[in-house]
Parts: sequence; C-alpha cells; structure tokens
Amino acid sequence: MAEEFEDRDLSESVFWGVRLQRATFRDTDLSGASFFHTLWSDVSIDGVIDRLVVNGVDVTEYVNANDRWYPLRNRLEPSTAEGVRESWATIRQEWAALIESAVALGPDALTRSVGGEWSLRDTLRHLVFAIDKWFSWPLLGERSFCVLGLPNTGSQGGDWPGLEPAADPTWDETMAAIGERVGRVTSFVDALDIEALPDTVEVKENGEVTALMCLHVVLEESFEHLRYALRDLAVIAAE
Repeated sequence: MAEEFEDRDLSESVFWGVRLQRATFRDTDLSGASFFHTLWSDVSIDGVIDRLVVNGVDVTEYVNANDRWYPLRNRLEPSTAEGVRESWATIRQEWAALIESAVALGPDALTRSVGGEWSLRDTLRHLVFAIDKWFSWPLLGERSFCVLGLPNTGSQGGDWPGLEPAADPTWDETMAAIGERVGRVTSFVDALDIEALPDTVEVKENGEVTALMCLHVVLEESFEHLRYALRDLAVIAAE
C-alpha cells in the first residue's frame, strides 16, 4: 500500500534499492540531493531550477531559457516592497489574460473539471479562501471568511468562520469575490513598507509566521493555480 509522507524532515536520508515508480513529490525541497545509478523514464520535474546537473551536464541555463515562467517562478519570495509589487502585477496580468481566454471558450469552460481537478470557477474560489487565510485574516485582522471560499483538501472540515461548505456560486458571484480580494491585496501591496510589517502574525491553522511569508504564500498560490488553470484550459480548448 502506498505511503504518504507529509510535513516530514527526511534531510540526509539515504534511499538504497528503493522503488519510486509513479511517486509524487509536492512542495518538496531537494536542494543538494544526489541521484546515482537511477532510471529516469517518463519523468516530469516542475519547480525552481538553480543548478541542475544531469549525467555531468549542467542543464540549468537551457531549462531556464526555455521556461515560459522564468524568471517569475524565481520571484515568488521577494524581500523588497518593489519586488512584491512587480511579482503581484505580473501575476495579475497573467490572470486577466487567462480569464479573458476562458470566457471566450464559453460557459462550459468555466465550470468544467479536467482530470478530476478543480474547474476554473472552483480554482478562483480556492484563491478567495487562500487570500482570506493568508492575507485578510493575519494582515488585515478580519475574522470572517468569504462564504463561497473553497479550502484545499487538507483544510476542508476546519473551523472557518463564515464559510459555507455547500456553496455553489455562479461565475459572476465568484468573479465579484475574487475581484474584491485581489483589489485588497493590490491596495496593500501598492502602499507596502516592508519595515513596517509586524515580525510575526497568526495564521489560522498554521500558527505564527512572518508577515512577509503571508505575502509570499499569496504570490505562490496565485502563481501555481494560474498554471494549473492554463493547463486545463488548454485541454478544453483542444477538444
């Protein structure tokens, strides 16, 4: 039976004679990892590439030069206010273009699931939830979640004040909710002073983290789900 390793520190572990066929690695730090005498067939790697050597060949420059999302992929944890503003502006532009393309495909494209993944509407509902959790709650001090927000699998069933698990919003209602959240973040980021951020804030379910980390999570969530949505819309468009 397949095992799941979640929130485990396996640094410096040695895997010898281990079978990892069809294994999935998500949110995993492989910095400094070495693979010897291994078989790589039909393997997909997606992530930040900073010096990747394959069979003695440094392929980093080639990969990044052909990566549609480089360098934005490497700018999701900016340390300056200007860096946060630049990354957020780029992500907003990409989302605007995606939504325009999706609407042009017709209503079915907005609510259709591809391969069991969230539809575009539900992806946006999740981003509403993510912004409420990582921005509105810890940085604005709000204590209620948008009724139509959609938690990730691991957070479903949690105590999220205001959330309605059975919500089934229309596309227009979803767009209004995400538009309002994006507007809040944009106003905050436009006036951002890194030095004025509190050292730590409380994130419901995750405990105390740095305030800047909250903004990093909003950037990462928005970026990763943008790419998932583009992937699925490409399938819908092809059909």
